[in-house]
Amino acid sequence: MKTLLILSIFTFASCGSTGYGDASATETVNADWGSTDLQTFATEMTDSLGDATQLAFLDHPGKDGDKRIVVYMGGFQNLTGEHIDLGGLRDKMTAQLVGTGKFRIVAEHQGQGEIEQQVRFQQGSGRVDPAQAKAFGKQLGADVVVFGSLRDITKIKRRSLETAGIKTKDVYFQLVLQCVNIESGEIIWADESEIRKTQRSGIFS
Repeated sequence: MKTLLILSIFTFASCGSTGYGDASATETVNADWGSTDLQTFATEMTDSLGDATQLAFLDHPGKDGDKRIVVYMGGFQNLTGEHIDLGGLRDKMTAQLVGTGKFRIVAEHQGQGEIEQQVRFQQGSGRVDPAQAKAFGKQLGADVVVFGSLRDITKIKRRSLETAGIKTKDVYFQLVLQCVNIESGEIIWADESEIRKTQRSGIFS
């Protein structure tokens, strides 16, 4: 009888299911940083950059006929208490900015290694038509750099008789980004976006 009971409990406990969900659906598992926060911040900041009239174009003697601003996506610093890889936020914003067609985006450090390797191959392997081989010193020079930081404020109200055994966790996220003219050092755009999340859990959760 004991063996049957243990087996039944094990079988019940091991039952589960796995399925696909909508990647754009609002995530409400807990108050920690999640996919909805990343998507919300990326979209809001991309829209703000795209709507900024001061970023419509930038002209100087080195420009060709394309006056769109050349953007370098700099570092996004995590100043929260969570372990958050903000590279995902930066990459999503980069993809969205490219998609607007309003900006020209230059490769980051990761891409520069691949570019250098390919240029050296084209120049030195003898396998590429010299008329089509790319050369060093031809890359676009960024006009501006976009960078910023993510901060948080977390407050927890623990379970008590007063709260009827309910634990409440309140998390406030603030993302602040700046766009700086590389030549002059002038901040030509800055914006912030905020998210507040509240998680309530009972005694058994």
